[in-house]
Amino acid sequence: MGALVTLDLPDDSPLLTLPWIITFGPLADPAEWEPVVCGPYERPHALALAEAVVADERFMAVVEPLVPALSAEEIRGEIAASQLAAADEEARIEAADLYGDFDDVLDEHEDEAAVGADRPQPPPVPTEAQVRAGFGRIAGLLRGR
Repeated sequence: MGALVTLDLPDDSPLLTLPWIITFGPLADPAEWEPVVCGPYERPHALALAEAVVADERFMAVVEPLVPALSAEEIRGEIAASQLAAADEEARIEAADLYGDFDDVLDEHEDEAAVGADRPQPPPVPTEAQVRAGFGRIAGLLRGR
Protein backbone atom coordinates (compact mmCIF):
# COMPACT_ATOMS: atom_id res chain seq x y z
CA MET A 1 0.00 0.00 0.00
CA GLY A 2 1.27 3.46 -0.90
CA ALA A 3 0.77 6.87 0.62
CA LEU A 4 -1.45 9.77 -0.35
CA VAL A 5 -0.56 13.30 0.74
CA THR A 6 -2.83 16.32 0.32
CA LEU A 7 -3.85 19.52 2.03
CA ASP A 8 -6.40 19.38 4.84
CA LEU A 9 -8.60 22.34 3.94
CA PRO A 10 -11.72 23.82 5.50
CA ASP A 11 -14.93 23.35 3.50
CA ASP A 12 -14.99 27.02 2.51
CA SER A 13 -11.40 27.22 1.24
CA PRO A 14 -11.08 28.91 -2.16
CA LEU A 15 -8.36 26.39 -3.03
CA LEU A 16 -11.02 23.69 -3.33
CA THR A 17 -12.31 25.32 -6.52
CA LEU A 18 -8.92 25.32 -8.26
CA PRO A 19 -7.70 22.60 -10.62
CA TRP A 20 -5.63 19.92 -8.85
CA ILE A 21 -2.65 17.86 -9.97
CA ILE A 22 -1.28 14.53 -8.78
CA THR A 23 2.44 13.81 -8.55
CA PHE A 24 3.24 10.10 -8.30
CA GLY A 25 6.67 9.05 -7.13
CA PRO A 26 8.50 6.18 -5.49
CA LEU A 27 7.73 5.68 -1.82
CA ALA A 28 11.22 4.55 -0.85
CA ASP A 29 14.19 5.67 -2.95
CA PRO A 30 13.53 8.99 -4.74
CA ALA A 31 16.19 8.13 -7.33
CA GLU A 32 14.34 4.93 -8.24
CA TRP A 33 12.34 6.65 -11.02
CA GLU A 34 11.27 10.12 -12.05
CA PRO A 35 7.97 11.37 -10.61
CA VAL A 36 4.95 11.48 -12.92
CA VAL A 37 2.66 14.52 -12.83
CA CYS A 38 -0.96 14.10 -13.96
CA GLY A 39 -3.80 16.55 -14.26
CA PRO A 40 -5.34 19.00 -13.92
CA TYR A 41 -8.41 17.46 -12.30
CA GLU A 42 -11.19 18.59 -10.06
CA ARG A 43 -10.19 17.80 -6.48
CA PRO A 44 -12.57 14.87 -5.88
CA HIS A 45 -11.39 13.22 -9.12
CA ALA A 46 -7.73 13.81 -8.24
CA LEU A 47 -8.18 12.27 -4.79
CA ALA A 48 -10.08 9.25 -6.09
CA LEU A 49 -7.59 8.58 -8.90
CA ALA A 50 -4.59 8.97 -6.58
CA GLU A 51 -6.11 6.68 -3.99
CA ALA A 52 -6.90 4.05 -6.62
CA VAL A 53 -3.31 4.05 -7.88
CA VAL A 54 -1.56 3.95 -4.50
CA ALA A 55 -3.94 1.39 -3.00
CA ASP A 56 -2.01 -1.58 -4.37
CA GLU A 57 1.38 -0.04 -5.15
CA ARG A 58 4.35 1.23 -3.16
CA PHE A 59 3.98 4.75 -4.58
CA MET A 60 3.48 8.13 -3.03
CA ALA A 61 0.85 10.44 -4.50
CA VAL A 62 0.82 14.14 -3.71
CA VAL A 63 -2.48 15.83 -4.59
CA GLU A 64 -2.19 19.61 -4.68
CA PRO A 65 -3.92 22.63 -6.20
CA LEU A 66 -2.66 24.02 -9.46
CA VAL A 67 -2.41 27.77 -8.95
CA PRO A 68 -3.04 29.54 -12.28
CA ALA A 69 -0.79 32.60 -12.01
CA LEU A 70 -1.04 35.23 -14.72
CA SER A 71 2.12 37.19 -13.99
CA ALA A 72 5.61 36.87 -12.57
CA GLU A 73 4.47 38.97 -9.59
CA GLU A 74 1.70 36.49 -8.78
CA ILE A 75 4.21 33.63 -8.97
CA ARG A 76 6.60 35.51 -6.67
CA GLY A 77 3.72 36.07 -4.24
CA GLU A 78 2.92 32.33 -4.20
CA ILE A 79 6.61 31.51 -3.65
CA ALA A 80 6.83 34.03 -0.79
CA ALA A 81 3.70 32.59 0.83
CA SER A 82 5.13 29.06 0.53
CA GLN A 83 8.46 30.15 2.01
CA LEU A 84 6.68 31.86 4.90
CA ALA A 85 4.60 28.75 5.57
CA ALA A 86 7.74 26.58 5.51
CA ALA A 87 9.50 28.91 7.94
CA ASP A 88 6.47 28.83 10.26
CA GLU A 89 6.41 25.03 10.09
CA GLU A 90 10.14 24.84 10.82
CA ALA A 91 9.71 27.14 13.84
CA ARG A 92 6.81 25.01 15.08
CA ILE A 93 8.88 21.83 14.75
CA GLU A 94 11.85 23.39 16.55
CA ALA A 95 9.58 24.51 19.39
CA ALA A 96 8.06 21.04 19.75
CA ASP A 97 9.24 18.54 22.31
CA LEU A 98 11.29 16.20 20.14
CA TYR A 99 11.79 13.73 22.96
CA GLY A 100 8.14 13.20 23.86
CA ASP A 101 6.49 9.89 24.62
CA PHE A 102 6.23 8.28 21.20
CA ASP A 103 4.94 5.00 22.62
CA ASP A 104 1.52 6.59 23.18
CA VAL A 105 1.42 7.80 19.59
CA LEU A 106 2.47 4.42 18.21
CA ASP A 107 -0.11 2.62 20.35
CA GLU A 108 -2.85 4.93 19.01
CA HIS A 109 -1.85 4.24 15.41
CA GLU A 110 -1.72 0.48 16.02
CA ASP A 111 -5.18 0.61 17.60
CA GLU A 112 -6.54 2.57 14.62
CA ALA A 113 -4.99 0.09 12.18
CA ALA A 114 -6.54 -2.84 14.03
CA VAL A 115 -10.01 -1.36 13.54
CA GLY A 116 -10.03 -1.80 9.76
CA ALA A 117 -13.82 -2.01 9.55
CA ASP A 118 -14.14 1.57 10.77
CA ARG A 119 -12.06 2.96 7.90
CA PRO A 120 -13.99 5.03 5.39
CA GLN A 121 -14.38 3.49 1.97
CA PRO A 122 -12.35 5.18 -0.77
CA PRO A 123 -14.33 7.30 -3.19
CA PRO A 124 -15.27 5.62 -6.46
CA VAL A 125 -12.76 6.12 -9.26
CA PRO A 126 -14.23 8.57 -11.79
CA THR A 127 -14.99 7.29 -15.25
CA GLU A 128 -13.20 8.67 -18.29
CA ALA A 129 -16.35 10.63 -19.18
CA GLN A 130 -16.46 12.19 -15.71
CA VAL A 131 -12.79 13.18 -15.91
CA ARG A 132 -13.31 14.69 -19.39
CA ALA A 133 -16.32 16.66 -18.11
CA GLY A 134 -14.11 17.90 -15.28
CA PHE A 135 -11.49 19.02 -17.84
CA GLY A 136 -14.21 21.10 -19.51
CA ARG A 137 -15.19 22.73 -16.22
CA ILE A 138 -11.51 23.44 -15.43
CA ALA A 139 -11.00 24.98 -18.88
CA GLY A 140 -13.98 27.27 -18.24
CA LEU A 141 -12.57 28.20 -14.84
CA LEU A 142 -9.19 29.07 -16.33
CA ARG A 143 -10.75 31.07 -19.20
CA GLY A 144 -12.72 33.08 -16.64
CA ARG A 145 -9.61 33.90 -14.65
